[in-house]
Amino acid sequence: MRVIGLTGGIATGKSTVSKLLKEHGLTIFDADEIAHQAYEVGSPTYEAMVKRFDCLTNGEIDRRKLGAIVFRDEKARHDLEAIIHPYVRKTIKEGIEKAKGEIVILDVPLLYEAHFDDLCDEVAVVVVDEETEITRLMERNGFSREEAIRRIRSQMPLSEKRKRADYVIDNSKDLEALKKQVEVFLRKVSTHAKK
Repeated sequence: MRVIGLTGGIATGKSTVSKLLKEHGLTIFDADEIAHQAYEVGSPTYEAMVKRFDCLTNGEIDRRKLGAIVFRDEKARHDLEAIIHPYVRKTIKEGIEKAKGEIVILDVPLLYEAHFDDLCDEVAVVVVDEETEITRLMERNGFSREEAIRRIRSQMPLSEKRKRADYVIDNSKDLEALKKQVEVFLRKVSTHAKK
């Protein structure tokens, strides 16, 4: 089995690529989905988050409130990652051990930043130019330009991720163009698998 990491920047379209790969029958482990479980009451990480952050609304972790805290304070962001990443990593590793199929995809936004690339045989990165990324993030989340830029700059630059990756999927055009890019990626991956 080959484990391929899938990453990108915020609002580059990585989730859309992940969805397309799932439609092609690949097994996907989505770090964001697993992280969402970490916020739930009763999860192994819930108490640690509530103790560290003023983020509750009606007894539940308010992710918008928490996001506002961690994207303005680098130490807070690192503290949150130190709580969530071990939980996500453990869950993904357990999933990989049980997975079937020739290729498994790890959909992890902070793949390099959180060192999840050491779980992967190869990495694919979804890229767009920065202006497109800013515009998409503003439209998607209702952020001001400054807030969008702050969120984007909190991650490793896309140019650096691109340099490190084995595959690059360009999402600067429309959905049809992206589908073609995904098909090219799948051909490359399956050709590699036959070698």
